[in-house]
Amino acid sequence: MITLTKEDGPADLDGVTHLSIGVSWDPTAGTSGGVIGKLRRKAGTDLDLIAIAMQGGDPVRLAGLDSLDPMGNGSLVHSGDNQTGRGDGDDETVTVEFARIPANITSIVFIAAAFKKGSSFQKARNISFKVYDATGGSSQQVADIWPSLLTQDNGCAVAKAMRVGHTWKLEVINVTGKIKQGDEHALMRFAVSK
Repeated sequence: MITLTKEDGPADLDGVTHLSIGVSWDPTAGTSGGVIGKLRRKAGTDLDLIAIAMQGGDPVRLAGLDSLDPMGNGSLVHSGDNQTGRGDGDDETVTVEFARIPANITSIVFIAAAFKKGSSFQKARNISFKVYDATGGSSQQVADIWPSLLTQDNGCAVAKAMRVGHTWKLEVINVTGKIKQGDEHALMRFAVSK
């Protein structure tokens, strides 16, 4: 088992063959009450969990949005787009099978963003990221990451998996920033900066 905190720095993933990162959130009415507030809660808000595979300093593949298996071999798989945040458990998940990640991929940056126009972190509450050791088909939670509710930003770099020789390390980042909504290049620039 691994245990991750931002303060501890990168953790060795020795023995971890599969890793999952999930994001969950609840819709909020913002400052609206009454009927409008109920309608906003029912409609929910759309946050997106995105994994960006990097080759050195260049983003080369993106898991999330409309790309669920960008490597085409099941090594980096997104669960699909939850556009409301309703329901229990993780709303979106990315799973990595390290042995099948192509050798040219040097790192994977996991980002949660209010990426689509009209969505925002302010329209969500109880946002949390969970990291699981999914080796052997079971999922054991190894970290719980909670971003600040005070941020006006719309992106959060959650964690980064880095190849070190033939092994991988995982670092908790939990840093927020602004990403131009609807702009995939802005999303990739945000990943590169982390």
